[in-house]
Amino acid sequence: MPAQLHPIQPSATPTTRRSFRYLDALTTAFVVILLVSNLIAQKVCLFGPFSIGTWSIGPFAISGAVILFPITYIFGDVFTEVYGFAASRRAIWLGFFGTALLYLIGAIVIALPSAPGWHNQQAFSTVFGFIPRILAASLIAFWAGEFANSYTMARLKLFTNGRRLWTRTIGSTVVGQAVDTILVITLTFGGIYPARTLVNIILTGYTLKVGYEVIATPITYLVINWLKRAEHSDAFDRHQSFNPFSFAEKSTLDA
Repeated sequence: MPAQLHPIQPSATPTTRRSFRYLDALTTAFVVILLVSNLIAQKVCLFGPFSIGTWSIGPFAISGAVILFPITYIFGDVFTEVYGFAASRRAIWLGFFGTALLYLIGAIVIALPSAPGWHNQQAFSTVFGFIPRILAASLIAFWAGEFANSYTMARLKLFTNGRRLWTRTIGSTVVGQAVDTILVITLTFGGIYPARTLVNIILTGYTLKVGYEVIATPITYLVINWLKRAEHSDAFDRHQSFNPFSFAEKSTLDA
């Protein structure tokens, strides 16, 4: 288990009024990773089988988005732990509208007539064309899952008084990825596949995503510890509104 972090003495300055050196860059990276994940999500990749002696598991057919998308939950942990729930809420909404814009512009460009001599319309439509049901399922699942992750992270930090970071990073992912995976699979494939198949897909994807977070825990520790020292920030959301639609400047970093 990674070594326990020693909480940095937090500032009493409201997070929304402070100027942070790395927050904008991290928010931009979060949105970019989210958009790239959506672009590569349509390819189904084959992983495995994996063998150890006589024991074998797989192969697994999973979306290419699994390579990057779980990282967005690590970003959510960083935002909430270092900068507070308000910073995470801002990043989630930027990611939501950025993804919606990607879907919208993709649909518009696909609908525009092709220039003479350009023969890649079908390939372009395959990459940038999103079925409305999948589009809606992805946006709803992302929004609900990310907010569940950040809310759980913030609440667990208050409950543990800033100790045992690993319980928050893993615990929030357990909750957030459960919400995300159940919603996206149910809304996308409900009524198409039998319930047993849906449960199998949900459990496989969920296990991989949570496992991703567990493996990345040491790296998450290093990043959060470094950012806390660099930004002189260790957010405790004692006076924060957890309403995802509330943007009032109520957040403070008081201990």
